[in-house]
Amino acid sequence: MIEGYLGRESVTSGGRLTVHVSTDAARFRLRFYRLGETVEPVAESDWYPGSLHLPPPHPDGVPGRASPAHDWNWPPLTLPVPEDWTPGMHLVQFIEEIEDGEGGEGGEASEAGEGGEAGEGGEAGDAPPPLDAASLEGPAREFFVVRPRLAGSRSRILYKKSTFTRHAYNRSDRPGEERAVSLYDHPAYLSDGAFRGHKVSLHRPGGIIDLAYWDAPFIAWLERNDYPVEFCTDLDLHEDPELLSSYDLLLSVGHDEYWSEAMRAHAERFVREGGNIAFLSANTCWWRIHPTDGNTAFVSDTDHHVGDEYPHLPATDQWWPAAPNGAGRPENSLTGVSFRNGGMWPSTEWPGDRPREGYTVQHADHWVFAGTGLRDGSDGGEPDRLGAGTPLIGYECDGAAYVRDARGVARATGEDGTPASFLILGIHVLDPVHEDFHHVKWGHWNGPVREPGLASPRAATMGVHTAGGTVFTAGTTDWPVVCGREQDAGVVQVTRNLLDRLRHRAALR
Repeated sequence: MIEGYLGRESVTSGGRLTVHVSTDAARFRLRFYRLGETVEPVAESDWYPGSLHLPPPHPDGVPGRASPAHDWNWPPLTLPVPEDWTPGMHLVQFIEEIEDGEGGEGGEASEAGEGGEAGEGGEAGDAPPPLDAASLEGPAREFFVVRPRLAGSRSRILYKKSTFTRHAYNRSDRPGEERAVSLYDHPAYLSDGAFRGHKVSLHRPGGIIDLAYWDAPFIAWLERNDYPVEFCTDLDLHEDPELLSSYDLLLSVGHDEYWSEAMRAHAERFVREGGNIAFLSANTCWWRIHPTDGNTAFVSDTDHHVGDEYPHLPATDQWWPAAPNGAGRPENSLTGVSFRNGGMWPSTEWPGDRPREGYTVQHADHWVFAGTGLRDGSDGGEPDRLGAGTPLIGYECDGAAYVRDARGVARATGEDGTPASFLILGIHVLDPVHEDFHHVKWGHWNGPVREPGLASPRAATMGVHTAGGTVFTAGTTDWPVVCGREQDAGVVQVTRNLLDRLRHRAALR
């Protein structure tokens, strides 16, 4: 048995990476990969002495459950990251020595706490085979970002990995032990200084799930099609108000639910100053979080139940409700859309079935649709559907309040916070919405609630608006999956159009 976590999920080339490992094996080693068009082995470490460590108990005394809220505080092992590593998304695999000693000739085990360079080490012997695209998901591995020493030196596109959302859902399970502790499973509601809410530590093991599903196919597509990008994490964006100044386009990919005040402020300033954002994501900016404990944990007052009770309703860290019952800053003022006008689908197995009709195309003469050949019905025929036959809509999706004109074209009303300049380019009315899914499976209070008075049906909504720079929203979590796997030529071409146009910010007038 072996598992581990990272001290921080991003490191600069030439910097230092800290890992925390627990194993019942006598020795372990680390294998490193870079995730691009392929899963490229990069290096292996020396052998290190193994030791077994227990997680802290649940703060509410829940029998058999570890704490989702506290640092698990396993001993650190710090390794220098060689300067010649190519920046990008990387993986570390934790490899235990098997009992009969056939783990390989790695030399003498080094002292834990300070290690040799990540590039050193011997043969792996009978260790697990190298990872590939089909075997990314699983335990005993984690991901981290390697950033270039000079931001923007390799690309003016910054890909933000949604790490806060990843940690909110991380159950810290491992083979043979379903710990089921997260913000959704057996959460802890605690007071932490100025904030009170559900608390989640970033220092817990969990393995790889979301990266394998949403990010890996899209990262491979980007590299395969010669779109270099640089990467950051949510924490990087939270901490550094100048991070985005080195870039022209910010990418939000997949499931991007949890945002801090600083993340919002930095992204909104970026757009005001002419920067562009492509939200190839959904359920985006749904909850506000407050980093704590030196930014190794966060607190969010959400509507998840603790045991059989809701500790605090209304949940004050939802972005859209007016203060004091929320943050009073509707997420759609940034993104153009909101989960409260969208929805999701129930399933026995995630991510489940979802509509396959795609987006009904509007404004086909817009630059977003250039080269797709898609029609919007203005020629008297039926409008085409972007992504028809694929699971593009879902598994969660966002929408805007809208009305239809005499020709049946949907127009955003702006009554829920969507900017006046928001142009709906694609729409899919959600029928059914399965509003009670969160309540049944996750414990969300009353599903994705909308304020009174919004008469339009919930609809997944793709669109664009300007606020200095340009903001595009796909309105669905699964855009990067459909594009990355090239399941629909129209989605692929729209993505090309977005990247080609938005990776260069327009001069402000």
